[in-house]
Amino acid sequence: MKISNIRTITLKAPLKNPFITSLRRVDALEDLVVIIECDDGSIGYGEGAPTPVITGETMGTMAAAINYIKPFIIGHEIADFDMILNNIHTSILKNTTAKSALEIALYDLKAQAEKLPLYKMLGGTHTTFKTDITISMGEIEKMISDSLHAVGLGYDTLKIKIGDNPKKDIERIIAIHDALDDNIKLRLDANQGWTAQESVMLLHILEKKDIIAEFIEQPVAADDIDGLKYIKERVQTPLLADESIFSLKDAKRLLEMQAIDYVNIKLAKTAGITQALKLADLSKEFDVKCMIGCMLEGPISVAAGVHVASAKADIITMLDLDAISLLASHPVETSIVFNESDIILSEDVGLGVSL
Repeated sequence: MKISNIRTITLKAPLKNPFITSLRRVDALEDLVVIIECDDGSIGYGEGAPTPVITGETMGTMAAAINYIKPFIIGHEIADFDMILNNIHTSILKNTTAKSALEIALYDLKAQAEKLPLYKMLGGTHTTFKTDITISMGEIEKMISDSLHAVGLGYDTLKIKIGDNPKKDIERIIAIHDALDDNIKLRLDANQGWTAQESVMLLHILEKKDIIAEFIEQPVAADDIDGLKYIKERVQTPLLADESIFSLKDAKRLLEMQAIDYVNIKLAKTAGITQALKLADLSKEFDVKCMIGCMLEGPISVAAGVHVASAKADIITMLDLDAISLLASHPVETSIVFNESDIILSEDVGLGVSL
């Protein structure tokens, strides 16, 4: 299997509702799909979502990075897998989402070559998973309505987007909590919207009302490492780092400082599957559990995340892979079952997706 061509197309799909966080609003998915073709007719698929406010990448920069990397890949055999990966990561700095899209397509091809589902090639055995669903930030009544609707669809874990107004955030969380049964778990995501002092004050208010979320995700700015540690030392609510962790070096620093309780793994930040697996292994060394999350991505990237979750199911104990449920429609065929909160991997070789 020799790589003969690499091309990209745009994947567009409407959302059921606007996706709103403290950082951005998105009304429709627009991702870049990478298609790697081999001389034997095999095709590998990868995908990347432009998230300028987090990774710094746009559709244009991703396409440009992939075009730049192409000459370092085309003409090589899939059997030279490690060398190809090295070429991707050494030919250009950063551009983590573009690299992730290329990696996903390469892993798809390698698993096809080995005639295995990707999760089995990675050593995984788990095939059934549960994901949360995101409740976009908005007016309280709308967030309550969205939460009740999600519970009606079978979700028992809701990820509540907050972070634009501390006073209103508290009102939102309390109102949503009070509107739901006690068996519904809440995850809070402030997307860097609070200061460390605000975080402690707000979480103390919630904790005094016996509202202890499963975690608070990235309440402070990505580079406020001391702020994360300040929060962790003062609250009961577990603290999960997202935007603060792109590399293994980022994670190791936080873990050594004991500044966080959980790690959020996203392929778009780790530059693909390879580093995501290593990040899970590093977290395991520190006995820190992981969540695997996604940007606002389509079925190709989300499928890759599920395969990684299977490979590291002992340490990746939480899933935030709800992007498929947020789409009104999508043009990607997949043998993986995405049925609201339930995700089931198939026995199809490779990633299990096609256009």
